[in-house]
Amino acid sequence: MAKINILSEVICNRIAAGEVIDRPYSAVKEMIENSLDAGSTEIEVYIERGGKDLIRITDNGCGIEKDDMRAAFFSHATSKISTLEDIDNIHTLGFRGEALATIAAISQVELISVTEGNDAWKVECDGEYIGKVQPAALDKGTQITVRNIFFNTPVRRKFLKTDKKEESDITAFVTRYILCNPRVAFKYFVDGKLTLQSYGGGLEEAIAQVYGASYLPQSFKICAERNDIKIYGFIGNQNFFKPNKSYQNIFLNGRCISNNVISTAILQAYAPYAMKRNYPVYTLFIDMPVDMVDVNVHPNKADVRFVDNQLIFGTVYKVISSVLDGTAKAADFVIDSKVVPEIQSTFAEKNSKNAVYAADFTQSEKVYDKNFDDVKIPQFTPDGKIKKGEDKETVKSQPPAPDYSMFEKMEREHVEPKSVAELPPYKAFAPLRGENKMVVCGGIKPLPARVAEQEKVKAEQEKIAYESWKYKGNLFNTYLIYETGDEVYFIDQHAAHERLIFDSLIEKIKNRTSVPRQGMLVPYIIDLNAAEASFISDNLMLIRSMGFDIETFGMTAFRINEVPLDLQDIDIKAFFDDLLSDLDGLKAIKLEDVLRDKIAMTACKHAVKGGMELTDAEKSKLIEMLKGDVGLKCPHGRPVCVRMTKSQIEKMFKRIV
Repeated sequence: MAKINILSEVICNRIAAGEVIDRPYSAVKEMIENSLDAGSTEIEVYIERGGKDLIRITDNGCGIEKDDMRAAFFSHATSKISTLEDIDNIHTLGFRGEALATIAAISQVELISVTEGNDAWKVECDGEYIGKVQPAALDKGTQITVRNIFFNTPVRRKFLKTDKKEESDITAFVTRYILCNPRVAFKYFVDGKLTLQSYGGGLEEAIAQVYGASYLPQSFKICAERNDIKIYGFIGNQNFFKPNKSYQNIFLNGRCISNNVISTAILQAYAPYAMKRNYPVYTLFIDMPVDMVDVNVHPNKADVRFVDNQLIFGTVYKVISSVLDGTAKAADFVIDSKVVPEIQSTFAEKNSKNAVYAADFTQSEKVYDKNFDDVKIPQFTPDGKIKKGEDKETVKSQPPAPDYSMFEKMEREHVEPKSVAELPPYKAFAPLRGENKMVVCGGIKPLPARVAEQEKVKAEQEKIAYESWKYKGNLFNTYLIYETGDEVYFIDQHAAHERLIFDSLIEKIKNRTSVPRQGMLVPYIIDLNAAEASFISDNLMLIRSMGFDIETFGMTAFRINEVPLDLQDIDIKAFFDDLLSDLDGLKAIKLEDVLRDKIAMTACKHAVKGGMELTDAEKSKLIEMLKGDVGLKCPHGRPVCVRMTKSQIEKMFKRIV
């Protein structure tokens, strides 16, 4: 057995960085929390290249004493707790004393700080060596500059996301801190450009800065207190939903969290009103005694555990559902929204404590009631997960995402699949029957030679001599019946016509050199949050290649002046909701997939409908256009034709066995 070694503090910090600081957003999170714990009312955040090259946090907090500056870089050095009992009574965001030590272990850090009435001092740390305390220049508070994160751990740096994706994650966290601390003024700069700003004027103002003023009129301002749990903030009304979860925020005792018990309760309360792929909108603050919750679950402090999961679930569900359902209790919980204050042009001195804002929510009546007989509460495990077999319907399960990696790898390496079976079910690249092409963004891409040949042979084999068909009538003015020899064919007139229109639109896209556009009488403006705006900005060229004339219109808004002529009847809001349909999808959504869906929807809209009676000429023309290709499917995957043989029919009537 190898000798057991006692690892040095430098190695321990380098290892701990994988838990505490796994990506640039983690460093931003930890440093902002330190600024908030220092009582800051003004915080500025600067990042470059998604935080890979530079992260700088400047605040106006209480600062760090000169004698403590080097100690701040030591492991488990903290001013937040001092005794074992303090762990059970945590009121600050940070308390572990690991963040700055681990940041300094994997980056180049400069710490400048000044306390009231004293001079400013600085300390530099380069990976493992802590420098001397030296004089510096700073008016107030603390400034921490982090450069070249993971410079001495190249493996970790290699696995960082792209600059834009790292930036997007940082932006999402800064957004949450703006909402969680509405009495703190924030400025957020990305590559030298001011991206987000709040003025510390309260939650209404913070929401207006982050999500736009249209958020508030569509939301209920609530405040309720049940079972020593206070719930206040804004929840969207019964008709206010978004296509992704980036508009959902939960803050527990001033800390931004992601918790399954609370999110499940809210989701179940909205269930009667939400449609598929629609997500509720809420910015909720929950305050409770510290002995009811454990925040010391994980170094990132993103999740918490409750002493009584069922009580938390029932309380949150009861409040939200009462407001949405308009029960008598809703009058106790809903507060009339205030007018959004005029945005200030300069920073103002604000009280940084969330308690100041929480004091605004004093109009609700305290209701202490632990009876939830009318609420179906799922059973949770101690770590907050729903027990297997217990109330599964309370969580809307989503089908697993298809795996496209094999096809993308083959395409990237120019490897041709041996058969169609090797292709994953990727509808955006679905081959069109009998054609050596597949749909891609803005046009058509050739299939690999072998696949194209196999598709062509298969299509030809499935074609039949439709000239010999005899029309025998229709069922329900929807299914056309044709007989030939010992076979009968049922043609779905809507699916057939839909597929023919779809193929025609695809052919037009393939053969043109430019995308004709239709100008809009009034430009359409889409307001997004920072994460969504970042995604659209990254894909502007792709969206334009589809035929949209789109341009930036402010920091997080876009203006659409023209749409593709083929899709002139498109619902623009629905189109962009599809693009932004899932927060995870924001990282890898396929625009060509959305384009194909929109073409399919256009084909469906203009196709003859089931139940519509066709003339003899229209029936003949439809069959002629099909050219005997009975293997076709509509763009949504439904079969165009169903074939039955004489023997199958006779077996149904027991004429033969």
